[in-house]
This record gives sequence, structure tokens and C-alpha cells, in this order.
Amino acid sequence: MFAVPFDEIAPIVERSPAAARQLASRARRRVQAAGATVPDADPARQRQIVDAFLAASRGGDFAALLAVLDPDVVLRADSTAVRIGAASEVRGAADVADTFAGRARAAQPALINGSAGAVWAALGGQPRVAFSFTIAAGKIVAIEMIADPDRLGELDLTILNT
Repeated sequence: MFAVPFDEIAPIVERSPAAARQLASRARRRVQAAGATVPDADPARQRQIVDAFLAASRGGDFAALLAVLDPDVVLRADSTAVRIGAASEVRGAADVADTFAGRARAAQPALINGSAGAVWAALGGQPRVAFSFTIAAGKIVAIEMIADPDRLGELDLTILNT
């Protein structure tokens, strides 16, 4: 970018010129990928993808879960969700699919701040965990697990009939 040779950059980052070149290559790919992720805005398409995710999860269909997850998907859980047993962060389609396979039996489709999502609610319909999905290019690229009661109360949340 600044026309500085890698053999001049290498000592600054305490790497070999080949390692500095590799670091630059990885950084370029990440910047390009970050710019390419534009969330899908169509609520009907979002709902189809979330419904497919929930069906695959309920059925323990690992291949179907992988089909709706972006290879670099990230699952993040808030501190309350972590206290009740969730990992704070899970990266990659296989690991996220493994986290959900066979486990979404009680999750219900929902609208969360106008976007397709899912909710696990206690008896009486009180939401305990909301799952907010980010969908881009027809794949789930991020899932946020929200279990903090204060944060749940701030969401515009509607549980949908299935």
C-alpha cells in the first residue's frame, strides 16, 4: 500500500520477509471479506433461512446446518448466556453447527428488532434467550445469543406462530 518492501517491514514486525508478506496477504483478505458482507434486508428471505436453521437444528441434521451457515460464521453469547452454559464465542460453520445440532427443540421463530430471529421462552412465554441472526448472501454469518434480562427487555421482540 505504501510501496515499502517486505524486507524493510519484516524487522519492524519482528518477522521474516516471507512472514510479513503472509501477514499482509491475510490482512488484505480480511479487509476484502469485511467489505463484502452486506446483510440481507429481505425479511421473508431471512425467515426462510432462520426456519431452515431451526429445522436442521431440531432434527440434528448437521449437513443441513452447514448448508445455511457461512464457513466463517461467528456465534457470540452475552455474559448471562455464558453463565448458563453457552460458550462466549464459537467460530466456524462446523463448530457452530455442532453447538446447535439437535438442540433447538424449544426455540421459536421470532422477529427481533424487525429481523428474523429465534427465542427460547419459559412457560408463560417469557423470553429467556434471544438468538439474533445476521444473514448475508443467503447464509448465516453471525448469531448473537442474548440472555441478559435488561437487554432482552430493550429488544422489539415478537414471537411468531409456527
